[in-house]
Amino acid sequence: MKKLLVTLLFLINSTYADSDIWNKLVRSNRVEYYPGIIKSLIDKNLYHTSVPYLKEYLVTSGTVKNANFDRLIDEVIEKVGDRQFVLLPEKYLSRSNSPTIKYILAKKLLRKRKLSEARTILTSNIEKDHPMRPFASHLLGMIYSIERNYVDSINEFKKCVSLSTSALSDSPSAQRQRQLIINRDYCSAGIARAYYAAKDYLNADLAFLDVEKSSLIWPELLFEEAWNSYYKGDYNRTLGKLVTYRSPVLSYVFNPEVDVLNALSFFQLCLYNDASRVIENYYRKYEKETRGLGRVVNRRRNDLNYYFNIAVSYTQGKKSDSAIVNSLLDSVLKDPAFLNLMDSYKRGKGEIDLVRRVGHTPLRKVLTTNLKDSLTLQQKLIGSYVKRTFKIAYSHLTKSFASMSYLKLEILAKKKDRLYSGVQDFGKRGDIAYLQKTQKQYFWNFNGEFWADELGDYVFALRSECN
Repeated sequence: MKKLLVTLLFLINSTYADSDIWNKLVRSNRVEYYPGIIKSLIDKNLYHTSVPYLKEYLVTSGTVKNANFDRLIDEVIEKVGDRQFVLLPEKYLSRSNSPTIKYILAKKLLRKRKLSEARTILTSNIEKDHPMRPFASHLLGMIYSIERNYVDSINEFKKCVSLSTSALSDSPSAQRQRQLIINRDYCSAGIARAYYAAKDYLNADLAFLDVEKSSLIWPELLFEEAWNSYYKGDYNRTLGKLVTYRSPVLSYVFNPEVDVLNALSFFQLCLYNDASRVIENYYRKYEKETRGLGRVVNRRRNDLNYYFNIAVSYTQGKKSDSAIVNSLLDSVLKDPAFLNLMDSYKRGKGEIDLVRRVGHTPLRKVLTTNLKDSLTLQQKLIGSYVKRTFKIAYSHLTKSFASMSYLKLEILAKKKDRLYSGVQDFGKRGDIAYLQKTQKQYFWNFNGEFWADELGDYVFALRSECN
């Protein structure tokens, strides 16, 4: 009887709340009531459903001076993600004092290379104890790095690592914790990248080691580590870094430039036959597939639904007929940004049942339209992200073919010079004597098996055959 009474009271309260929302929505000055309406929707866990009201309030209200509204924005964006709001024009974003909106505005300005404006927002509008501060610190470190102010960039990235680590213990949300971990790791990578950009390759090497191999971003950093070793002249270590991509655990990584750097490293060691084999394998693997990818990119340039659907289908086990498309989708599905977009979409779909339970029929219809609008936009954002990945991949493949063609000509010239000079076989190719290592690096023989704790630590021991 007591349980029945509690259920009845809940239904009465819910019906009253729905009627209250509807009464506010039908008023001529309804926008004034949006903060209260949004709060009621959040209480029902209808975050995506509330997004259109948040946007309309920003667009129609002039300057927003409402601390409660700012808190609502922060709460909704934490659940929905910031990409739906990045699409708003700057003039509307600038109306809010919400630190989260200020962060979004700074991100938008950074993309337009309005660095000074973005820096001012990040340094003066987001409090030190606000949950967005670690993410703002990451953005600020990027700005300093773009400006080639590497000292401030490194200091800001170090601050970002500290802020992200501290915030982890304060965040009860598993989703926010994942975002903070990724943010921390990107800031650690930012330190290494700043050293690399400053041509301080030794410190860059050490900084790259601060990103754990279990990190979602570690596979992409391995390629950057390989370039760092290349510029140090340690081509054997570059080759060792790159061979890690042959590990089954990294089979999803799509990066045709790995082959280019492989060929370049063999070329620098004057191992021209090895470099030629890499180039031949590259042409065999990608020449036909690249043409096919080019047709997809050109034919589907405006079809975001296509890219959304192939990504969702792939998550359900439906593969494409194209090997390169499958490889790209494998890579996309491990991408932290894509994972955030998909998580948001799944949470939005979870609101469908909640909206169906709304007893007030006219309100239910309005909320259904709201949710549909938000989910449709989220689908487009996902489709746009996949499309962008395909376009970048096609561009990298095309540029890599140009690099390989040039390198092929260089190898032919070098082989001709070697032939005319009468240089013969150099004999033994590999030996521990050719290894460059520090006191903290140790030697083991590779037995053909990839072990998790060894990934990224392999080094070739090839003797240079340069005169």
